[in-house]
Amino acid sequence: QVQLVESGGGSVHAGGSLRLSCAVFGDMPSGYSMGWFRQTPKKQREGVAALGTDGSADYAESVKGRFAISQTNAMNILYLQMNSLKPEDTAMYYCAATPWGAQPHLRAIMYKYWGQGTQVTVSS
Repeated sequence: QVQLVESGGGSVHAGGSLRLSCAVFGDMPSGYSMGWFRQTPKKQREGVAALGTDGSADYAESVKGRFAISQTNAMNILYLQMNSLKPEDTAMYYCAATPWGAQPHLRAIMYKYWGQGTQVTVSS
């Protein structure tokens, strides 16, 4: 069983930065792709950044050039570095893992395991 635990959320002013972390517990083979998603009460869960098993990454257009996804060599911590934050980035952020496919996926339906989320609030 795989367990994902996010941390690093908080409140920042617009233009600030945060780094989210996702600790991976359990037996997760190297063939898992991982991703970061976000959701607000008014929006569906949105793919923000994803990392394929070959290290390739994909990003939502709204965060390209501002966010960066990475992973430790041991693949037990997933990061999301968020720079130049905007109020519209305010959301609950979730990390996710999937054994289905090696490519980075931004669609929530592709993911099997989910964390509980960490709140990010950006004030103007």
